[in-house]
Amino acid sequence: MSGCRGVLVVDDDPFIRRLIATTLEDVSEFDLHEAADGNHALEVALRERPTLVFLDVDMPGPNGFDVCQRLRQDHATSTATIVMLTASQGESVERRSREAGADLFLTKPFSPLELLRLVDRLGEQDPPGGTDELTERDRREREPRRS
Repeated sequence: MSGCRGVLVVDDDPFIRRLIATTLEDVSEFDLHEAADGNHALEVALRERPTLVFLDVDMPGPNGFDVCQRLRQDHATSTATIVMLTASQGESVERRSREAGADLFLTKPFSPLELLRLVDRLGEQDPPGGTDELTERDRREREPRRS
């Protein structure tokens, strides 16, 4: 991985934001940004254009599904890798995450080691994303079409 990658951590729980930030702060290629609600997340994402977004499902303002959809619709953020975070388990939440455009799904609580493994796996990809769960065809279909 070359250069500095922007990472946006969005969760209304300051403990979760701190856990992710603390876990990743020693990884020098990341420029970390945080947001506590959906509106602030959109503002920061459009300004900073992160390549990786950790996005809580349940939060004030637009929820994670809505924020994910908006990030996918905006040219500046449409190719970011989006990891949905939730304490809820089940097929319904995962399905809604995929429908919104999320690349991955991480259930809380998660360990710092699990987070680092996920980030390492994503770091091996170029461009960001393209995990086992997301094919290159899926990524091309999500990219904005040029007329």
